[in-house]
Amino acid sequence: MAAELVHVVDDDPAMRDSLAFLLETSGFGVRLYETGTDLLASAATLASGCVLTDIRMPGIDGLDLIRRLREAGHALPIIVMTGHGDIPLAVEAMKRGACDFIEKPFDDEVLLGALRTALSPGRTAKAANPTVQDFLQRVGTLSERERQVLDRLVAGATSKEIGRALDISPRTVEIYRAKLMAKTQAPTLQDLVRRAVLAGLA
Repeated sequence: MAAELVHVVDDDPAMRDSLAFLLETSGFGVRLYETGTDLLASAATLASGCVLTDIRMPGIDGLDLIRRLREAGHALPIIVMTGHGDIPLAVEAMKRGACDFIEKPFDDEVLLGALRTALSPGRTAKAANPTVQDFLQRVGTLSERERQVLDRLVAGATSKEIGRALDISPRTVEIYRAKLMAKTQAPTLQDLVRRAVLAGLA
């Protein structure tokens, strides 16, 4: 059986080399592209696999790349790599059709797990996904204030910004954030945002 192919798009040569080594030693096939333009130029060969792209790149950035691939009819799963604090960009990427995002610097196993999920033949539709339904049920247990904090977190607001909007202290925001993450069983803010986007809450 042929190795699953990952199309890596990143303008950082060191990052491309590092990802190529990790993916090849983990059993994936790899194709490397320096820019989104390079990937689009090879679009005719994108019959299988998964696209792993940085979100901030010169020229065609990750968001524009997703849009162009989808407009061209490519249905390959797309995972975006974001920098710290790029939650709004990650949300926008998923709205445009990315299936997942991971935040740099990331643990190797987190990336490999995301790729395996994206490439799995049994990827379920969002609405039918039991993990999405479970998340929505848990969101339903949040208090009104916790839900307000959740909505603003998913929009990319900081604790200070949320505090100003809700007229509470940043420390109080942190308390609400800890409570809502416990109730939704989201281990990290990244995971919380991912689940919220998949559930249609963003």
